[in-house]
Amino acid sequence: MLIAALMFPLLFLLVLSGIPIAFSLAVVSAGAGLIAFGPNAFGQLYGSFYSAATNFILAAIPMFVLMGAILERSGIAERLFRVMQLWMSRLPGGLAVATIAMGAVFAAAAGVVGAVEVMIGMMAIPAMKRYRYDNSLIAGTICAGGSLGTMIPPSVIAVMYASLAQMSVGELLAGMMLPGLLMVGFFILFLLVHGLVRPPEKIEAEDEFADVTLAEKLRLTATSLLPIFALIFAVLGSLLAGIASPTEAASVGAVGALLLCIAYGRFSLGMLRESLKITVRISAMILLIVAAGTMFMGTFAANGGSRLIRAMVETAGLGDAGMIALFLLIVLLLGFVLDWTANVLICVPLFTPFIRAAGIDPVWFGTMVIVVIQTSYLTPPMASSIFYLKSIAPPDMTYGQMCRGVTPFILLQLATLVAIALFPELTTWLPSKIVGF
Repeated sequence: MLIAALMFPLLFLLVLSGIPIAFSLAVVSAGAGLIAFGPNAFGQLYGSFYSAATNFILAAIPMFVLMGAILERSGIAERLFRVMQLWMSRLPGGLAVATIAMGAVFAAAAGVVGAVEVMIGMMAIPAMKRYRYDNSLIAGTICAGGSLGTMIPPSVIAVMYASLAQMSVGELLAGMMLPGLLMVGFFILFLLVHGLVRPPEKIEAEDEFADVTLAEKLRLTATSLLPIFALIFAVLGSLLAGIASPTEAASVGAVGALLLCIAYGRFSLGMLRESLKITVRISAMILLIVAAGTMFMGTFAANGGSRLIRAMVETAGLGDAGMIALFLLIVLLLGFVLDWTANVLICVPLFTPFIRAAGIDPVWFGTMVIVVIQTSYLTPPMASSIFYLKSIAPPDMTYGQMCRGVTPFILLQLATLVAIALFPELTTWLPSKIVGF
């Protein structure tokens, strides 16, 4: 068990020294594997790599990524943002509310966190700067809106989680729906109150939508928003009804996004080439980490890792509630130094046997884990969302402003976590009603 206990400190040391997470996992796995298996180590590691590479559920990830890439590169997202601005510009803090709503819709259409944040940031930052929103609020709103790609189905994280936990993808996605909508509601309520208390400075640009008639608003909504909702319904509906597997549902989404792109006259070979490049890059990164993470967990277990965790839980005498709190704390702390892919790969196989043995609902626990991962995604100092934002932010938006901006949204995410913990029905009711009908 000593080798298992040393694997995590060594992994963190390699990650913090700048070595990519996939290679860090592979190096630690190889070293620990040689100790556990001797000369047969590389055969064992190849077996872990092969099982990850042939997992049919994970084949859904490239299709979800391609769907989001097409929607982003084709300009469809810009049409969506304009519609959101049209309907919400007169609300207190209306542009910030439109940004969150855009994040929720695009998260449901894309499922990839970084893509959602960068896309809405590139559109929302110039608009919110023009209306003289505070830099902290701009940063917090964009980071929070982008992070919804974690909680709003179809989520790539949920697909990977369900695959590793050997549970139904449809059940987990259905369980995440109400908590995801609750979180969006918390975000919008906060922005409305903030807009009433500290409204942005009034300028001439606020009347840019004043001349748009109701008929024009309805036309833009029918041609921009409704097709996206139809696409989301086709993906989630086919999956939750049991008509399609996750991979088939994701393929429906990718084909639907391509058809929308053609219908809007935005299709070109250059756009398709760029979308495919993004898909290959992101999918390769995720799946390489999946394979390395599978190797890591295999060698961790072979060196007594499961016995080590069991001894820690039994020695602490925490009970079911204490065990859940400990596991969620571990996920949060790992989220400060690891990306979501490695976090899920390490924690889910480790915790799932204990959760099942205790009779805890896996959908309820899985939803809480995903909320915590989303929270760590926003939490400084190692917040991935801030680094994504920094890559597209104007020079006058400082790191300190970004940290201050995300703080209220972190608290709202924790409020969502508390609501899920106190009312498990938020996650268990919908799967019992709609999955497979």
